Amino acid sequence: MNILPSIVLFDTESNHTNLLPLSFTRPVCDFRIGITTIRQKWEDCFQCACAARPVEYLRAKFSTSEFAPSDTGDLLFIAGNTLPNGDLKYAIQQLESGQALVDKAGDIVAFRGHESQLDAGDFRDVLQAPDCQRILYVFDIFLFNAEAIKTDFRRITKGRRSQPLPDSNRVIGPHADEDGLPLIFIEEGASVEGATLNTTGGPIYIGGHAQVMEGACMRGPISLNHHSKIKMGAKIYGGTTFGPWCKIGGEVDNTVIFGYSNKAHDGYLGNAVIGEWCNLGAGVNSSNLKNDYSKIRVWNYASKSFMRTQLQFCGLIMGDHSKAGINVMFNTATVVGVGCNIYGAGFPRVFIPSFSEGGASGFTDVTLKKFYTIAERVMSRRGISLTSLDKRIYERVFEVASSLKGGKR
Repeated sequence: MNILPSIVLFDTESNHTNLLPLSFTRPVCDFRIGITTIRQKWEDCFQCACAARPVEYLRAKFSTSEFAPSDTGDLLFIAGNTLPNGDLKYAIQQLESGQALVDKAGDIVAFRGHESQLDAGDFRDVLQAPDCQRILYVFDIFLFNAEAIKTDFRRITKGRRSQPLPDSNRVIGPHADEDGLPLIFIEEGASVEGATLNTTGGPIYIGGHAQVMEGACMRGPISLNHHSKIKMGAKIYGGTTFGPWCKIGGEVDNTVIFGYSNKAHDGYLGNAVIGEWCNLGAGVNSSNLKNDYSKIRVWNYASKSFMRTQLQFCGLIMGDHSKAGINVMFNTATVVGVGCNIYGAGFPRVFIPSFSEGGASGFTDVTLKKFYTIAERVMSRRGISLTSLDKRIYERVFEVASSLKGGKR
């Protein structure tokens, strides 16, 4: 039997940079897609804890020191932007020391061996990995999210019993799939009253102590994680995930919000990815389709330019701790960095570097001192502190923002 060593989910510089601004503040394996994060999927897959090995400046916070190599010095490295499946799991289990799996583009998917070998690309054998989904760009998160919800839902709810759905709700579509498994799962402590839930397109997951208020309309597949709240009259379309401690109102379609962020009022958000500690004020609207129906270009940090895509739809991409005031309007595929404050009439530009404040009439810089004051105030509402390690990360993000704005501030 091939006994596996400890598992480390690693990021390359290329993957990290292509997934900015969301990867500025976390390893890629801690991205949420479907119901859980990528790390949680691998931990469920192998039934063990997985460490993270992000880029250098994130390692002080996201340490892997508690994971020791095997007797031979091996670790099992899996690319943190890769989603597990059965074929890939089997291929990884068969790896011997010095062997690597690569995808069709030749990029590393998994490797068993020493950390120094991984860094040097010193592989004894290079094998073709089975087909698997990989998060290469930020928009892949919403593109893959509907299927990821379905996959997570089957895994998380298998063999478990949902809390009963109160009679005040209306269900459209089947209550169970072709295997007899329920399509609505409500964790203990959640409250769902007076809502309309449509399971025709996929399942609906309601996490522990979450709340769905009366008049809300939800079309699966949807994931509402623990302690999050969908407010009265909200319209939530399929392929949408809300992480923990979110407040949601208005109209949301095919969107992923990592957690601890609010879009609590009317306004539209679609084909979007929002980080943590963000807030979209009342009446904020984000376009996800160009008026001329042409293919969309999205800002890419790796090339420092707008990359061409085959996307017809792409909405707002927003990094952690960014805010938008009431009635802010975002153009199609706007990318907002970390720690931004956007307000005022008109459309701001479609790429807003981190630590920027303003709107259509122009931007000024947000100082780290001001940012820390606001972040500490916001996080304390959830009993979470801004640590010295967090501040070191934001200092690095601040330096990157300075370079994109044309110089040191």
